[in-house]
Amino acid sequence: MDLLGPYGRRSGVIQLSRVSKVYRTGSLEVSALRGVDLTVEDGEFVAIAGPSGSGKSTLMHILGCLDVPTSGRYLLAGEDVSRMTEDELAAIRNRRIGFVFQQFNLLPSLTALGNVELPLSYSGVPRHERRARAVDALGRVGLADRLQHRPGELSGGQQQRVAVARALVTEPALILADEPTGNLDSASTRDVLGLLQHLHRSSRTVVLITHEADVAAAASRVVHMLDGGVVDETSALAMSTRL
Repeated sequence: MDLLGPYGRRSGVIQLSRVSKVYRTGSLEVSALRGVDLTVEDGEFVAIAGPSGSGKSTLMHILGCLDVPTSGRYLLAGEDVSRMTEDELAAIRNRRIGFVFQQFNLLPSLTALGNVELPLSYSGVPRHERRARAVDALGRVGLADRLQHRPGELSGGQQQRVAVARALVTEPALILADEPTGNLDSASTRDVLGLLQHLHRSSRTVVLITHEADVAAAASRVVHMLDGGVVDETSALAMSTRL
């Protein structure tokens, strides 16, 4: 799947039309998303912001092909996600989308290098190439001197940098970051947001999920959610004037 439009023109990488998500447990129904319309252009840095329970994490799971809508349509790079097979969805998650979560999800028994190599191992990339690409990714996030350190030997900010390197190593066009600064101090938060901004400047599409206004202000556009729906959108400049 190419995340550029025909002849390399920029196009809507993400297009959601009237997307809803209902969770059912017995007779109980909970509407997590209610008719969401959203377009994210290729190369944009968009923050999806809202309080706990607003539906932003459910939306991220759908954007990342980790879940499917109950109704509505989701086009990823022009392709209808609902028509993809499980194998096709798995390939997209592993090769085309880089995930960064609040919980770093690093394997404690592996070094930073080993953790970053993992997605390439799943893709069958030869060992020498895995190693070279993982070293390069860790260098890009400023951890060239921490290759052999295990997660327990790294600070929270450094662990999140390893997670960003792991998201980068497959060279995805789309980065989805779900509350990536939630467990970090202010200095580490600035570092991670700086990394995401750098990725944006290098032509990657970045979608950041957050409940913090100052974190959302790092993006170029902020989509505000409440009660499962999009309530408004602002530019980063307008967002910064609210702080």
